[in-house]
Amino acid sequence: METIKVSRLVKSEDLNHHGTLFAGRMAEWFIESCFICGAKATEKPENIVCVNVHGLTFKTPGNKGDIINLESRIAKAGKSSFMVYGKITKNNSEEILSDGFITFVFVDENGKTIPHNIVLNDPIDEEDMKIRKRAESLR
Repeated sequence: METIKVSRLVKSEDLNHHGTLFAGRMAEWFIESCFICGAKATEKPENIVCVNVHGLTFKTPGNKGDIINLESRIAKAGKSSFMVYGKITKNNSEEILSDGFITFVFVDENGKTIPHNIVLNDPIDEEDMKIRKRAESLR
């Protein structure tokens, strides 16, 4: 599966009362990035519903002026649900600020689950294998 990359600039309106990136804003960007990944894979964004955010952790703060880099890829696919892994870094660093998984369900116009037809290729590298193993352990 393709890795989707999105970047955001941390501005004054994104900061919390500590002067660092508000966790809610980071979560919003994270969910949006993972949704875009699913939308590109299915080509049907109107059928995607977010049902669970798994283990989104915040390890390092973002600061005003930082470039936040979000990468997402599909980590697990069932018949009507799929799980997207997302990780967040900042500026030119590989240090992970936050990462986690989101489960989405594919539904019709009545909210009934339908097949999404996502087929995962074999893992591309060691990191991909680790991500998929983590995804398998989540419910």
